[in-house]
Amino acid sequence: MSVLVAGGAGYIGSHAVRQLIAAGHAPVVVDSLFRGHRQAVPDGVPFYQHDLTETDALAKLMRQHAIECVIHFAALTYVGESVQQPLLYYANNTAGSISLLRAMQAAGIKRLVFSSTAATYGEPDETPITETCRQRPTNPYGWSKWMVERVLQDQAAADPEFAAVALRYFNVAGCAADGSLGEDHTPETHLIPSILLAALGREKKLTIFGDDYPTPDGTCVRDYIHVDDLCAAHLVAMEALEPGRLEAYNLGIGRGYSVREVFDAAEAVVGRKIPVDAGPRRPGDPAVLYADSTKIQRALGWSPRYTDIESIIATAWSWFQAHPNGYGN
Repeated sequence: MSVLVAGGAGYIGSHAVRQLIAAGHAPVVVDSLFRGHRQAVPDGVPFYQHDLTETDALAKLMRQHAIECVIHFAALTYVGESVQQPLLYYANNTAGSISLLRAMQAAGIKRLVFSSTAATYGEPDETPITETCRQRPTNPYGWSKWMVERVLQDQAAADPEFAAVALRYFNVAGCAADGSLGEDHTPETHLIPSILLAALGREKKLTIFGDDYPTPDGTCVRDYIHVDDLCAAHLVAMEALEPGRLEAYNLGIGRGYSVREVFDAAEAVVGRKIPVDAGPRRPGDPAVLYADSTKIQRALGWSPRYTDIESIIATAWSWFQAHPNGYGN
């Protein structure tokens, strides 16, 4: 299948491109390179540098490569940044996705796998979180993704041939097991890479954002899913798209780890203490988020291979040791 990967030069998108190739598909990458890396796209894979708002250019390359399905990773994903710059997030994540959908419509493409987020649930009424939990985002990032889900639902109702799936990610972590693909963000705000960069002396003392949450050790609890497991779910979801509907699935391992537990696991992996201070809470951060991913496991036969935090961190540590400067090496 010829697959357009929007955001395919990013952390998750680049891992998905590799899996698409291994599965016999023909990926085509489009990425603005605002936070992606051209070096993460394999040689021989067609690459186009476009912003999602370039509707006509996107439609042209879709027709040129006879695209059959789009996997949409292109988004801004920092909760704190979204609180500070909401217009940036609504313009890129929401309006950009609508532009991509208009390009698909112009090119006659009816199949879409969309990267959504657990942030659409906000402060959940219950845990683990199922797909039927009420969606009440607590930050602009979550709202920007929720709005796209709403658009997809309406488009599926309007076009009986349109097929879409929204994959609601919990915290994505880890790197390719062979150390050839990894995580490289500027700025780096994700917990696990920040800890590992601190272990390499690339970061100053880290701060835990809040140690007074209603959790066992006072720090936020999150569900961490390995990036390769996450990408594998995209491939099975792509094959199972059903015309005339939007289907939603949670992607997580089904248990949560607190921030302090993640620090403890990272110290076990790297073999030394990592300095950390406690600071105030970060606006818009729910206390506990972890997934019930039973639905996708039963419906599509997907299940995570990495189910403990130390093994996930170990794959990331291999990348950061070999690439302390990321793709800038």
